Amino acid sequence: MPRIPLPEPDEMTEEQRAVHASVVTGKRGKMIGPLRAVIHSPELARRWSALGELLRYDTCLPPRLNELAIIVVGRRYTSQVEWWAHSAAAAKAGLAPEIIEAIRRGEAPIFADPDEADVYEFARQLVQAGQVEDTVYEAVVRRFDARGVVELTGVVGYYTMVSMTLNVHAIPLPDGIDAPIAPLPQSDGLITPLPPARRI
Repeated sequence: MPRIPLPEPDEMTEEQRAVHASVVTGKRGKMIGPLRAVIHSPELARRWSALGELLRYDTCLPPRLNELAIIVVGRRYTSQVEWWAHSAAAAKAGLAPEIIEAIRRGEAPIFADPDEADVYEFARQLVQAGQVEDTVYEAVVRRFDARGVVELTGVVGYYTMVSMTLNVHAIPLPDGIDAPIAPLPQSDGLITPLPPARRI
């Protein structure tokens, strides 16, 4: 059960309804996840939505790499809605099911694609240490230039905020959907340590 009211459009203020309309007519197509809580601050919700659309749909990273970074964050924080939405999006974008499953289980994913390994390591190190090693940073810059490393950092930071918002307000999964992830034995509460990538 959510900790905060999640208003339906007919319960919203005029300002909230305007933000809701912009979200459902935009790239998302519906109001789900953290925006259901953030709508209590309409101006924050408006800016949040714009930033989220950019970082989910319009970075220079291929969609499967963007979604890979997002599921690393979702698994790190055991964020149910984030994992549910973005593990499906990662699979649709072409990320291998065995990689998604390894991350879900808190196991070291095995990568044949060096770009995937580098993005995983960048996201993993950033959410675990608040920093990344020089070699990982430089690998992302070599492949995606300065824009890519800036946008990847933005994706990890934004989806950390998303995970925390989903968790703190207990935003529920859609009706009929069971929790897709659980805290792992090695976790500290909901915070899951993630192992380094393995490369073929």
